[in-house]
Amino acid sequence: MCAQRIHLPGQTWNRRQILAWGGSLLAAWPTLEGIASAGFRRNVAIGDYPFALGVASGDPAPDGFVIWTRLAPKPLEETGGMPNENVEVRWTVCHDEAMTKVAAQGTVIATPDMGHSVHVEVPGLDPNRWYFYQFAGAGEISPKGRARTAPKPEETPSNLKFAFASCQHYESGYFTAYDHLAREGFDLVAHLGDYIYEREGKNGKLRAHAGPHLDQLADYRVRHAQYKTDPHLQAAHAMCPWLVTWDDHEFENNYANDISEHPQSDRAKADAYMRRRANAYQAYYENMPLRTAQMPTGPDMQLYRSVKYGKLVDFDVLDTRQYRTDQPCGDGNKAPCNEVFHPEATILGPKQEAWLADEIAHSDSIWNVLAQQVMMGRVDRDSSDAVGYSMDQWPGYEVNRQRMLNFFAQHPEKNPVVLTGDIHCNWANDLQVNCEDVDSPAVAVEFVGTSISSGGDGSEERKDTALVMAQNPFVKFNNYERGYVACEITPQTWTTHYRTVPFVSKPDAPLNTRASFVVEAGKPGLNRA
Repeated sequence: MCAQRIHLPGQTWNRRQILAWGGSLLAAWPTLEGIASAGFRRNVAIGDYPFALGVASGDPAPDGFVIWTRLAPKPLEETGGMPNENVEVRWTVCHDEAMTKVAAQGTVIATPDMGHSVHVEVPGLDPNRWYFYQFAGAGEISPKGRARTAPKPEETPSNLKFAFASCQHYESGYFTAYDHLAREGFDLVAHLGDYIYEREGKNGKLRAHAGPHLDQLADYRVRHAQYKTDPHLQAAHAMCPWLVTWDDHEFENNYANDISEHPQSDRAKADAYMRRRANAYQAYYENMPLRTAQMPTGPDMQLYRSVKYGKLVDFDVLDTRQYRTDQPCGDGNKAPCNEVFHPEATILGPKQEAWLADEIAHSDSIWNVLAQQVMMGRVDRDSSDAVGYSMDQWPGYEVNRQRMLNFFAQHPEKNPVVLTGDIHCNWANDLQVNCEDVDSPAVAVEFVGTSISSGGDGSEERKDTALVMAQNPFVKFNNYERGYVACEITPQTWTTHYRTVPFVSKPDAPLNTRASFVVEAGKPGLNRA
């Protein structure tokens, strides 16, 4: 078979290089050169290799998972280089890496209306085991991916090894952390938002954004495609299933429900805002390994959901953007005004909050995880004698925050753990109902992960780190490097490692572990390891 070529700005990749990404970045995997193409029908003439964006899986269940790809031979073109035609894609799931022992297979149609994306909810698999998957279409085969099913609901597995990450600004640095994440190997990855950034490209950046400030559906598709061309990100997706949720930059910075960061009273501008939100939501769905239940309807998309891993852990994946009331006090970092304590102010929305409380109350798992976006800990980051809390985070919605913390206090047996992204730095927090009382007991713990690249090169500390730690005694760790967070869960303990890289302004940064914490089941609170 001839080596087809993919053209990206400043580089040209051939088919074998793309197929080798999974092998070179996941050292345990040999490079896949191909499988027999008998039975695969090529019904359009594409020319370039159509699987330039790689493959992904997500939302595992005991009997299957979602597998994803998107046909885009020319990722930075509005159409992805695809004709305005339906394309038949064959998918195969196998027990073995050599792709000889078929567990499930079928065909699906990639349509122009959905950006030629493919979302297959694979059924009928065995629980708690690894599988390999692959796609074929237009006379070509995709890179290979690996995915694991969840255990049976009644089983308690001995452990789960997973990582979480967020905030990967393409222009700000290289995704080296994903290279390390893929090599470390996990059962699951949770992405907590800011998968893309919406601004137009800027001069002088390491890697320039393609296209304008995002507005049209084609704009969002191109931006997602550009991010997906990163080989380290592709390798991390191919390694294991992902749980994904958005924050704000997938659409617009600091938006709150139907309210823009810069609200406009003009009705036409408000309508344009909601049309743009619909475009952003559709492109997000098209480019993520999500189930049909998450398919958007116009500017609405139910992203919050629960993913259960036997009786060991329940992941409640949240959406703190789509249903919240407007940020109080004019947003920003400041002392709280009266709006912070408004009883009807909400960061989750009434329906999602009721769903979350019901999920946790009725959970039979040892650990219950909130995979979400913004910091719940009430951290004072004002280095003067005044106080300053982020109005975009949970402290801007103090009644809602207190309601959640009191719920944790009433259900200590649920072992709640909050996972957070958003702010481009690492934190480890004991969550207290009354954080102003140093002796107030922890009712949960919060692990806040730094960015993959957003913010550029970081540092271990800042000038005000010691002061911030001193005025927030519930904060047990704070770090400003880039990286991801690795977690290992057993029925008895939760262990977290903060993995960091010292720079993202050039490739090949080494990996460090800056801090580790252990939480014991039934004993809320962080223990430095």
